Amino acid sequence: MRAERQTDILIVGGGLGGVAGALAALRLGRKVILTEETDWIGGQLTAQAVPPDEHPWIEGTGCTASYRRLRQGIRDYYRRNYPLLPGPRFNPLLNPGEGRVSPLCHEPRVALAVLNEMLAPYFANRQLELWLRCAATEVECDGDRVRAVSLADRTRAERVTVHARYVLDATELGDLLPMAGVEHVVGAESQGETGEPHALAGPADPLDQQAFTACFAIDYLPGEDHRIDPPVDYAFWRQYKAAFWPGPQLGWVFTDPATLEARRQGIFEPPDAPHSDLWTFRRIFFRGHYPPGLFASDVTLVNWPQNDYWLGPLVGVPEEERQRHLRAAEQLSLSLLYWMQTEAPRRDGGTGYPGLRLREDVVGTRNGLAKHVYVRESRRIRAELTVVEQHVGVEAREGIEGAEHFADSVGVGSYRLDLHPTTRLRTYVDISSWPFQIPLGALIAVRMENLLPAAKNLGVTHITNGCYRLHPVEWNVGEAAGALAAYCLDRHLTPRQVRNTRGHLADFQRLLRTRLGVVLEWPNPRATAR
Repeated sequence: MRAERQTDILIVGGGLGGVAGALAALRLGRKVILTEETDWIGGQLTAQAVPPDEHPWIEGTGCTASYRRLRQGIRDYYRRNYPLLPGPRFNPLLNPGEGRVSPLCHEPRVALAVLNEMLAPYFANRQLELWLRCAATEVECDGDRVRAVSLADRTRAERVTVHARYVLDATELGDLLPMAGVEHVVGAESQGETGEPHALAGPADPLDQQAFTACFAIDYLPGEDHRIDPPVDYAFWRQYKAAFWPGPQLGWVFTDPATLEARRQGIFEPPDAPHSDLWTFRRIFFRGHYPPGLFASDVTLVNWPQNDYWLGPLVGVPEEERQRHLRAAEQLSLSLLYWMQTEAPRRDGGTGYPGLRLREDVVGTRNGLAKHVYVRESRRIRAELTVVEQHVGVEAREGIEGAEHFADSVGVGSYRLDLHPTTRLRTYVDISSWPFQIPLGALIAVRMENLLPAAKNLGVTHITNGCYRLHPVEWNVGEAAGALAAYCLDRHLTPRQVRNTRGHLADFQRLLRTRLGVVLEWPNPRATAR
């Protein structure tokens, strides 16, 4: 027997966009059911185990008030619960891991705890229901509206059909779009379609998608032996080399994303090395913040060029092939670890670091790999407004200072146009972009009225996804989508009416600014490009 439920807003996907969307709708008084396919909310920050990639101005501006609350909550969690030394404890800009990728590198479980704290007040009166281990299986539509979404609940071993007035797709791959028949794009567009300088010169290719990664955490205990068993596919990955790569996949020499030149960068490097070591790149726990001897090692998160998987996509292929690629990505990551433990060249002339220890506890799994692969590219709606390279790219704007100004802005972000190698074996695209806005038109599908994107599935291209896919932007997209759904329900409007009616748009933007603390434009839109 299939259960039936009713709610104001159903959010499918408990990643950063899904949580932010839920918080916005809840603050505006709406009932929400939030579902997540793993047992951790937080998406790329937790279940995918990727510390935040953020712009240089994140401590002062360029994110929403609720995202600042999340960041502050993470720092406060360490201050409340960890025996920090006075220096880091009283540092207002505490970086728990002292990683180089972000001023707030931290353990996934800490972010999970803070996200749950942020949602906690809404559980008491059942304004919010959170369903974990739950994935969408079917969408029922009536013309241009979604009527209901059916979900498989693995916790209760049942199927539930949820009727909702608005549905937010916050899944990692835009799973609801094909189920609901929403017009969407997969993979790489052509120059003929978008006019983008870095789009494909030939025809569009739906199977040309960015690499994804099975992340894992490790610590290092010199003198101990923590070698794992040889992975089943180790022989393959040990000899594999892509044509565009300067050396074997398992090696310290790889392609520099920006220059495309060969770069050597090991896990541990001396102070005078040309590049900092990989160990500190995404370090999420720094033992130097604590009394000497209390912790045996730092902990670092391995999301490096060596474990990007590009031999096949996750979208647009049969389920059997998709599962094969997921398994192969896991084998690549385990092979990288085994190679580092046994064969990696050391600066002292030796080989291997057997003291590298897989930290299953950090990511909450038995195999030591993150609960979900790190997804860089999703299905994307065909939107009223699609953000293209000419809107944000420094080179594509031909000397114009600043990104395109969008009158319908619902947020801001900043990141380089950073595309990893693709499943068609194309190398990096990593070029400068201006700090940008998030246009409301990119959240409105060309036809569907009550399904909104709330993650990486908004109206961007394969190219502009490269700067719209990071943590604070995904959060902002989800928050704007949740607020838009609540606003439309309160006023009996459609999202399209809000965007295309001057008074409604101004009223909605006022709500975002004053009620939710969403930044709609950069203080200096001509700030240094990244």
